[in-house]
Amino acid sequence: MNLGAIFFSEVAGTAMLVLLGCGVVANVVLAKTKGLGGGTLMVNWGWGLAVFVGVYAAFASGAHLNPAVTLGIAASGADEFVPGVAVNLGSILVYLAGEFLGAFIGAVLCWLSYKQHFDAEEDPANKLGVFSTGPAIRNYGWNLVTEVIATFVLVMSVLVSGYTKTALGPLFVALVVVGIGASLGGPTGYAINPARDLGPRIAHAVLPIKGKGSSDWAYSWVPVVGPIVGGVIAGLVYMIFVNVYGTPAEFLASMAG
Repeated sequence: MNLGAIFFSEVAGTAMLVLLGCGVVANVVLAKTKGLGGGTLMVNWGWGLAVFVGVYAAFASGAHLNPAVTLGIAASGADEFVPGVAVNLGSILVYLAGEFLGAFIGAVLCWLSYKQHFDAEEDPANKLGVFSTGPAIRNYGWNLVTEVIATFVLVMSVLVSGYTKTALGPLFVALVVVGIGASLGGPTGYAINPARDLGPRIAHAVLPIKGKGSSDWAYSWVPVVGPIVGGVIAGLVYMIFVNVYGTPAEFLASMAG
């Protein structure tokens, strides 16, 4: 692996993630779609399956698809992201660039897929909701807490799944995303991924969307800062656990012994 391959892998995987994830939101909330009114569980499952597809699309780079995952792995004390790619500032920046660009591309593709429905939709909030998250009750401090906790759960699950002996890691993480959406998605819409929120929000701002209204930049920092903090905390907690007890597999083996 080299950094160029890492970059394009993350672009492809994150674009697929956002295309399918924002796509399910568009199907549920935009006017005259086949899935109009499908509800939050349809959105939760759609995002989970989007993660599942995105992981396989970006398998070559380890399929981070999320700056919170990248920074969480770095904070966990890992030496390499994938064999031959050391954890350092340069590789971190390549991962982040691929994730944000991929998220922007995926959002643009979603808009193209639903162009007529964006035109038919009268509510600007529904249009923005396809691209990015927003709070049910606007309180930046508590909204931040929700994003920190939800992203902690996600990144800790990713770190633990990396040491399992089966090939079920992608399915496990996809189901975790469904669970986070169903359990912790109510207050903020569970961005749990800075690229997933900021990349599409920028797309919303620059695309010629009819009657789109504001991109809500006043809230935009919450789904960026919260997931980064949650991801880094998960990485640090995981590092402490490994230093004390060994990897999850070693810990379970010691318990069984």
